[in-house]
Amino acid sequence: MMALVAIIMGLLLFQSSFAEEDDAFVLTQDTFENEVGHDRGVLIKFYAPWCGHCKKLVPEYEKLAATFKKTKSVLIAKVDCDADKSICSKYGVSVYPTIKWFPQGSLEPMLYEGAKTAEALVGFVNMKGGTNVKIATTPSDVVPLTLFNFDKIVLDKTKHVLVEFYAPWCKHCKAFAPTYEKVATAFKPEEDVVIASIDGDMYKDVTTKYEITSYPKLKLFRKSNKAGEVYEGARNLDDIVSYINEKCGTNRDGQGRLTSKAGIVASLDKLVKKFVNAGDNDKKAIYSQLEEEGKEYAKNEVQRLERMLEKSINPTKTDEFTLKKNILSLFA
Repeated sequence: MMALVAIIMGLLLFQSSFAEEDDAFVLTQDTFENEVGHDRGVLIKFYAPWCGHCKKLVPEYEKLAATFKKTKSVLIAKVDCDADKSICSKYGVSVYPTIKWFPQGSLEPMLYEGAKTAEALVGFVNMKGGTNVKIATTPSDVVPLTLFNFDKIVLDKTKHVLVEFYAPWCKHCKAFAPTYEKVATAFKPEEDVVIASIDGDMYKDVTTKYEITSYPKLKLFRKSNKAGEVYEGARNLDDIVSYINEKCGTNRDGQGRLTSKAGIVASLDKLVKKFVNAGDNDKKAIYSQLEEEGKEYAKNEVQRLERMLEKSINPTKTDEFTLKKNILSLFA
């Protein structure tokens, strides 16, 4: 019985070293000398859980650890200096975060003094570890915003722009990220809808200007309202997609497909229903109104298609838009 308990406790201790959200190996007083100074180089982040700069580093260090996860000659690790003060004291760590490189077979580290970005850290580890690993990037349909492109993209009056204000250390932002990516993919076919995001922690001038005090925060900048309006609904795919459809006049579902409302002109649909239910004396007047509004719709649609044909588009789309324009021209 005691042996079984010991095995279970051992397994729990082993799993706890990987319990955090990233791929960095958690070193403790008990495991440090078993992992460091042997047959592989080790990069160690010494941090404190309450440290603001440490929190900012988390997403970059996560990318680094994930990049070297399968590299046997390098270990990316971290030490919680609140939990294991003796290790941090032994290696002269007094500020957080501190990053040190322990060469293969050595317990004499060198201090990393470069930029605290995944790209810079990967370059450093490649140089010191003799590796040639590259960061794996995941394609995204979310448009990244910075201080330099924010106004150009968000304040464009020809676009509806939904902006997520987030912070790299925010757990709710991380949990929401996959859903927001699905929103961006769903609206990718809509030329006048942009799904974007900005690091509010990095670009505080922008968050202050738009009164962002918590993360994640969604704000919609419609064509007609560039002051922006806060999204107050639930942070799930269906609710956000419905909100965009309502505010921007689109008709997409969560998979990016057109809904049953797509292609229907609400004003004309209303008149048709009115005409069907009207008495004989009223039908003539309704028909005249329907004819007039139909011509106006056709005229506006022809103009929209002509603007699109002036752009550089593929030959298949050119043929499709030309056919639509020619048919609608008969009614304009």
